[in-house]
Amino acid sequence: MSGAREKKRAKKMRNQPASVTLPAEPGPFPGGGSRACPPPGDVRSEQQYQQQKFSNQSSGPSYRKDQYFPKGQNRGERGRGRGGWQGGRQSVSEEMPKYITVSAFAQARAAEINAMLKAVAQKSSNCLVFQTLPRHMRRRAMSHNIKRLPRRLQEIARKEAEKAVHQKKEQSKTKCRKARRRHINLVAEFNRRQRKNIWLETHIWHAKRFHMVKKWGYCLGDSPTEKCHRACYRAMTNHCLLQDLSYYCCLELTGKENELLKQLARICSIDTGLTFEEACCLSGKFEGWLNLYRADRYPEDMLGPVTFIWKPKDGSENRRLWIWVHPALKQDILRELKAIFQCSEPEEICIPEPVTASIQEEKQMDVVLSLGKKRKKEDKEGEGATPVKKIIGDGTRDPFQSYSWISQTTGVVISDRTMEILRYRLIGPLSHSVLTETLKAASLQTEMADSETKLNNWWVESCKDSEKVSLHQRQSAIFELLEGISSPSEMPPGTILGLTVGDPRVNLPKKKTKAMPDFEKYQDNDKVRQLYLEGVPVDCAHSFIWDQDICKNVTENKISEQDLNHMRAQLLVPGSHLDLGPCESKIPILLVQQPGKMAGEDRPGWGSGWDIYLPKGWGMAFWIPFIYRGVRVGGLQEALKHSEYQRTPHTPNDFPDCQAGMQFAKELETSLLEKFKRRPPAKRPNYVKLGTLSPFVCPWGQLTKNWEGRMKASGESVHPSSPLPEQCATEEHSFCDPKAEVVKEASSETGEVEETMEITSSEDVLKTEDVTGTQDFGEKEKTMTTSGFIVLRSEKLLMQLSAWCYPTAGKDRRVRLVSRLGQKEMTEDVFLPILMSYPRALVWVKLSLLRKGNPELHAMICIPTEDDFLHLSKDKLFCGPQEPRHHDIFKHKVQKLKEEKKKKKKDNMKALESDPLSIADKETTEEHEDLILGLWSDALPDITSHCSRTLLGYVTRGDFSLAVGCGEALGFVSLTGLLYMLHNQPADKKGLVLLRTPASLQYRFARLNIEV
Repeated sequence: MSGAREKKRAKKMRNQPASVTLPAEPGPFPGGGSRACPPPGDVRSEQQYQQQKFSNQSSGPSYRKDQYFPKGQNRGERGRGRGGWQGGRQSVSEEMPKYITVSAFAQARAAEINAMLKAVAQKSSNCLVFQTLPRHMRRRAMSHNIKRLPRRLQEIARKEAEKAVHQKKEQSKTKCRKARRRHINLVAEFNRRQRKNIWLETHIWHAKRFHMVKKWGYCLGDSPTEKCHRACYRAMTNHCLLQDLSYYCCLELTGKENELLKQLARICSIDTGLTFEEACCLSGKFEGWLNLYRADRYPEDMLGPVTFIWKPKDGSENRRLWIWVHPALKQDILRELKAIFQCSEPEEICIPEPVTASIQEEKQMDVVLSLGKKRKKEDKEGEGATPVKKIIGDGTRDPFQSYSWISQTTGVVISDRTMEILRYRLIGPLSHSVLTETLKAASLQTEMADSETKLNNWWVESCKDSEKVSLHQRQSAIFELLEGISSPSEMPPGTILGLTVGDPRVNLPKKKTKAMPDFEKYQDNDKVRQLYLEGVPVDCAHSFIWDQDICKNVTENKISEQDLNHMRAQLLVPGSHLDLGPCESKIPILLVQQPGKMAGEDRPGWGSGWDIYLPKGWGMAFWIPFIYRGVRVGGLQEALKHSEYQRTPHTPNDFPDCQAGMQFAKELETSLLEKFKRRPPAKRPNYVKLGTLSPFVCPWGQLTKNWEGRMKASGESVHPSSPLPEQCATEEHSFCDPKAEVVKEASSETGEVEETMEITSSEDVLKTEDVTGTQDFGEKEKTMTTSGFIVLRSEKLLMQLSAWCYPTAGKDRRVRLVSRLGQKEMTEDVFLPILMSYPRALVWVKLSLLRKGNPELHAMICIPTEDDFLHLSKDKLFCGPQEPRHHDIFKHKVQKLKEEKKKKKKDNMKALESDPLSIADKETTEEHEDLILGLWSDALPDITSHCSRTLLGYVTRGDFSLAVGCGEALGFVSLTGLLYMLHNQPADKKGLVLLRTPASLQYRFARLNIEV
């Protein structure tokens, strides 16, 4: 018997009692008998069985004539039955058992009967009833006509049909591409896909050319599919870059000016710069930008940065204010605004009629379900049916939910106008040239083009008013003057210009052209010079885009692309200018100047441009004409680079003290950790040996807490009278921190001597946090320590710190700068109050590498030692010191855990082999699931003194800068550590720090600056 037969027989004998012996297959034993498998437990029978088996295998060839046929009988003499060969089986004598145990025998037979009944009742395959019939009885009509089946199977087939109806899913989309690409089917499909994530009006255009990502509830273009990193930088520097910022959210506040300003003053501070009460912004002439905080909580509980625009005064006592926020910050800011104004849901909510809504939904469902079905020619209802309307604006909005809130006490109304106003941004020196070539001021119109439609009825009424006509002519004249300006940065920052323009699709060129300014036309023009100095007048900032009824009229009465192309086809000269006359749409827009780079001394005005605000529905009508003027389009990554070259914080990446910034840091840590785990241990860096405690996230709270502990432990802080202040400054561990010892140990593999950092236990390192200082920093310090860390945004203090960061360099440059800015020298009377007021504060800094090097994300900013400065002064080509390699204290734990897993897996395999029916239901619990080779697994120790150089901060963005031609980085440093470093550094080395990437041991010198 072969091995397979033995296994099969063992499976059969599994449920048999020990007293029963069943015959085996007919075998070649004398007397025509068959060998029987010995009962389990019978040792003697087992030995005889094995001997008999061995003798059978070793006795001659495997096939013999007398082996299967008895003596005197050959093949021809075997009896043939009707069903096949029968003689051989009948001649076999079966041995009957001498006795049986009734209970065990009945139990075994009951198990077999149950198995047989189960096999009979359960279908072995998922075929239908008509498929079980023999092939000669099957008919094609059986699949849809039950009466074609035999009567005994008709009832079963009827039940199967009913079951299939309940389990039937929605009709899938047709596989025919031609049917899927029909316009009505495309619109229905796109509307369905917009129910979860909001699509911008330029989504289809971006989806064909960009890598798309789903962020903040939107589908946005991340970066172009083509290689255009340098091309986008050249466009921002020399020509024009276009971005769609329609995903930014607009919150509109309406109410009395005093009530609005009274409550808005609680969520901002004049210490950080502009407020809502700024005179130039309050008039509506300029756009403002500021940082919002929770009510009466400055400088804690940051909400995020916003921009705002006041509607110019029009004689009404109510004022209107637009607050533009990033979608990641929208919910927090909206919740705070409703809280300070005490707004609640309005009693009357505009809900569409349920009958109309249900009919529209049924029509849309019918269209979706009828995908792929042929439309009959005689079906007149199908031809005359209203087409599915494309979703314009936010497709995720619930019609039964209110998006405006009113205050019963103050009468202030908060409205969410997200996706009601579109926003495009043109970046570059020629952005105004693109504007002037693409847009043309609307022509005056005093008569209606068609009395039946409401096209331009609002414009006709406006043209009948002489004051509005005069205002439109002045706005058009200022708009034409923009062509003679060399760069938008020459305009006053945040200038607002309202305008009404014609349909830009009419002015579409035949092929792509590059917009260029015409300087000769406006050379020596007094009006252009006056525009430089005074900006746009206040009355010219007015725009009809503030009126929601006009915006709705403009959106609903837009001429479709199909009608416009039909008019072009009827031109006598193909390609000539299409003059629509009074039928041309008039669109109100708002132009807002973006100042570009304002901080720092180099490249002033870089990245300036214009923002264009449009009514919804006109996105692609303006987008394509901009493309035809030679602009380059950027996505989220290009916006990130734009802010990086401007050296400004990017939302929400560079706001670690607000909820959106914390959420972004968590998501970034998760993605980087998953990417790290996907690599094998031999192909990824060991961050423990490199001395990098937190490679995927910046522990800002731990950093500020450790520096506060160092300050408290020192007692005397950075007082000049402390013993050997310069010596403490040059050592890598100060403020009474536990010292990290550099120990030389021999390598086990090479025998070479290498330096390793011997780290003390985390309990010893964290002792400095529990040390209570002798100084009392007041109630403000206590509140800050309980709420975590803050980011310093006081303009006065930042200007003071910026002046202190400049070195003397032998020419007394810093002294002249301090005296020019009116700042004070760095003495104990000046910086000690700052330390007492902000013990846990971060400062936004810019770092430029002195020589080669490319800073990366989460790179460490460290304080150089005296030896580093000495080496740098001797060797001008000295790049920086190296960090000694650390010892991996978690390696043995990880190896032990790996061995335990292998052993447990081996034991489980043995258990399964010994008892195959047993199923392991116990869940294995691992004690150290977070142990990953190469990462610090315990609680973080004192991160400031973990390495040989004292940690000062982290880099949040860093790369090679095309603007300055060297590596640049942006990040945050501890205010306490910065003051400590500046106080103890030599006069000619002020602001020099060390940068080290997480996966490297090499430090590199960099210059630290604070740009205000």
